[in-house]
Amino acid sequence: MSYSKQDIERRMEGALASLASEFAGLRTGRASVNLLDSIQVPAYGGMSPLSQVASVTVSDTRMLSVNVWDKAVVGAVDRAIRESGLGLNPVMDGQNLRIPIPPLNEERRVELTKIAGKYAEAARVAVRNVRRDGMDALKKAEKDGEISEDRHRALSDEVQKLTDAFVKRVDEALKSKEAEIMQV
Repeated sequence: MSYSKQDIERRMEGALASLASEFAGLRTGRASVNLLDSIQVPAYGGMSPLSQVASVTVSDTRMLSVNVWDKAVVGAVDRAIRESGLGLNPVMDGQNLRIPIPPLNEERRVELTKIAGKYAEAARVAVRNVRRDGMDALKKAEKDGEISEDRHRALSDEVQKLTDAFVKRVDEALKSKEAEIMQV
């Protein structure tokens, strides 16, 4: 039988982990090393993630510090951060870049909560897709005579309870992130 509760749970956890990493990249007006995770830097003849050419630290709640390891790519890192669409303006200091995190205005906060909502909806869809796969596996197992109708119903209820629990966790994560974004 191709139904596995552990597999379904693992895939739903994956959807939650993906949501968490999406949320980490959303700016909340507070400095976070995850803020720059998505930035790609043109270096060494190709595109490299920022984390492969520099280290990022939080110096205080509104300041990030980027220590670029190779002098030759400092300009490229500066440009990549400026052009990232995050609204950040690094200040060069030798091989270090200081990045002040500007406070968010009300309009930008509302926009970020909408983006967070889209990420959460994508996570809910992913969880529901996992549920659908699990239900399809159960239907096939019943049709093939591997499980009884009663067993199919019991396992279907189990899959639905898992789905409801994971959707609730997605909603809680969204509520928490919205509160973090709207906090002045």
